[in-house]
Amino acid sequence: MTDMADTMGRETPPDGDDVAAVAQLRQAHDRIRAELARVIVGQDRVVEELLIALFAGGHCILEGVPGLAKTLMISTLARALDLAFSRIQFTPDLMPSDITGTEVIQEDKATGARSFRFLPGPVFTQVLLADEINRTPPKTQAALLEAMQERQVTAGGRRHPLERPFFVLATQNPIEQEGTYPLPEAQQDRFMFKVFVGYPSYEEELAVAALTADEVERRRDAVPKVLDAATVLAMQALVQRVPAAGHVARHALDLVRRTRPHGGDGRDGPAPPDFVREMVRWGAGPRAVQCIMQAARARAVLHGRCHVAIEDVRAVAHPVLRHRLVVSYAAEAQGYSPDRIIDELLAATPADASALDHDPRIRQVSGS
Repeated sequence: MTDMADTMGRETPPDGDDVAAVAQLRQAHDRIRAELARVIVGQDRVVEELLIALFAGGHCILEGVPGLAKTLMISTLARALDLAFSRIQFTPDLMPSDITGTEVIQEDKATGARSFRFLPGPVFTQVLLADEINRTPPKTQAALLEAMQERQVTAGGRRHPLERPFFVLATQNPIEQEGTYPLPEAQQDRFMFKVFVGYPSYEEELAVAALTADEVERRRDAVPKVLDAATVLAMQALVQRVPAAGHVARHALDLVRRTRPHGGDGRDGPAPPDFVREMVRWGAGPRAVQCIMQAARARAVLHGRCHVAIEDVRAVAHPVLRHRLVVSYAAEAQGYSPDRIIDELLAATPADASALDHDPRIRQVSGS
């Protein structure tokens, strides 16, 4: 089963090979986190969300102040997965060809014939860090987003496929506004997750203070290869096959539909709560449901389970939804952030599977 339509009504048991692969990925997940913990102090939630997005086949926006080891974390993760890593520092004068590559005229010295040759840009990698993506103009941002969506670059009328897996992590600085070009909501929607990278705790920062830069470099260089590209692709395919019962998919759909202030009156799906009507201008679109289900599948596998639970859906709600909600002026005036709205939405949406199973809409879908 690879899409929601297939998983709404029934739950097909995985075969023996998939069960073994789930156990293998769980072990690899634990090893990767252990190896990253030797280099990165704290940030367990961030690492977990990056791994979920990677194995779900999505991309991430990372938002955090400078100096939180975002680049070190990403490069170390690429090393543990044995994936090619590139970093692009986004600046106002960056051109699309600086990302995707360009065509140059090449002359054959023997015959004098001239032909075009494509020189690949830094986007031709497997793990790409788009550092400070909001510092470059929309035209350049769009060049990267096209590569993310299509997994290819078009130059001179020719398509150049990107190597897979292809994982983009774009960073944003939340405190600087001058000289930035914030990503429009429609472009942010292309990212599966928006991950907040926060300050470490007191004890974690004390441990950071005890490390020297040379020691951090030595630890990063000593990180072993836990997986490789072929295994990562196989694990991504495994995630696609993880089944989800009808009430789980319905719960994800209810969460997304209740973020829309202009939603229905309850006859065609759940009506939005009053606080959503007041605090949200625009809610999440259908892509959010797909992202929640795909991320929930990946989380289930990383935790050693062969099926998706409601807890997986609720665990990925914040990184999937926070950049897809446009809050109202009333919310800004009262200090309501998207995360606070999601907190209240989760509290207002029942998580009890037995309660959901008594919903007549679920019985109609599942045929029970």
